[in-house]
Amino acid sequence: MRTGKRMLFAGAAAFLAAGLLAGFTGTDAVAGPRIRLAEMEGGDGGGTAVNLTVRQVTIRPVRAYVGDVVRIEVWIDNREDGSMYTSAEILANRKVVGRQLFRWGGPGEDRTYKLYFDWDTSGLAPGAYKIRADAFVHEDIDSFDNEFTVKQPVLLAAPGGEFPGGEKAGGSITEIDERYR
Repeated sequence: MRTGKRMLFAGAAAFLAAGLLAGFTGTDAVAGPRIRLAEMEGGDGGGTAVNLTVRQVTIRPVRAYVGDVVRIEVWIDNREDGSMYTSAEILANRKVVGRQLFRWGGPGEDRTYKLYFDWDTSGLAPGAYKIRADAFVHEDIDSFDNEFTVKQPVLLAAPGGEFPGGEKAGGSITEIDERYR
């Protein structure tokens, strides 16, 4: 009887070890295991990976007066088959100036999402403002591409003031993450 229990225990241990190892490949050992939506609360049960990418940001105007509204358009790609809700944020000089909850993924949906933010600059000091778009998902397998900082800052001048180089208010900029052109 004692030998039978040992065999049963050894068989169970081997089965458990084989099951644990089956979910990993050589690349997973370096990058870590992929998080599947089936494992997350609120997941769709499809067992798909999560990978959002902030791909493009358009800002108009890039030269504005304090008190103007600056429109920021953000393109976010869903590069896997996941589906859930998350917040996208716009930061100006590291301060959140806009936030939107959006649903991405789902059957038959487009894989690129365009979000629009209206940034009211009332009460801000004149100066240059670096803009960053962020769509962070904790479970993302490639979280390095969940944010994108625009290289050209938005310039705010006091009402009636001047912009560097004598430029006029207005203009727009579209920047695309070089990795996804």
